[in-house]
Amino acid sequence: MSSYTVRPARTSDVRGILGLLEPWVRRRILLGKEIVTLFEAVQEFVVAETCGELIGCGALHVMWEDLGEIRTLIVAEEWLHHGVGGAVVGALERNARELGLTRLFCLTFEVDFFTRRGFAPIGEQVVDPDVYSQLLRSPDEGVAEFLDLAHVKPNTLGNTRMLKHLA
Repeated sequence: MSSYTVRPARTSDVRGILGLLEPWVRRRILLGKEIVTLFEAVQEFVVAETCGELIGCGALHVMWEDLGEIRTLIVAEEWLHHGVGGAVVGALERNARELGLTRLFCLTFEVDFFTRRGFAPIGEQVVDPDVYSQLLRSPDEGVAEFLDLAHVKPNTLGNTRMLKHLA
């Protein structure tokens, strides 16, 4: 396999991100996203590419002053186990540090992958009650998943909520 680079996403990458997402949506591993949602969040994404083809992506969504979420982490099937996912997570962690975040959340089936990168499963509530009450006001489904709210339980079945403290 040839080498690849990881870089910030551009609007011209959105259709490629959607293409990476679709096979995982069909297998019910990831939830689908509307293309407009991807355009609105393109600045949160980094992409991995080789020879002009997207082979992976991931997004960093800020949830609070010290807390972000890694979401929509995808690697093309033929590129699994070649370091692409780790490189994307590494880029997202660098972005998180630049923003001043000290904790990263993820909701995943890939517990071993994230454990190797310093994430650990979390319990019920990992924010102060005041922050919790503010986060409850967010319309973002990812925030609801972080808070483990009942209305998102059908979306999170089988997933593990994990957190990493950035050094």
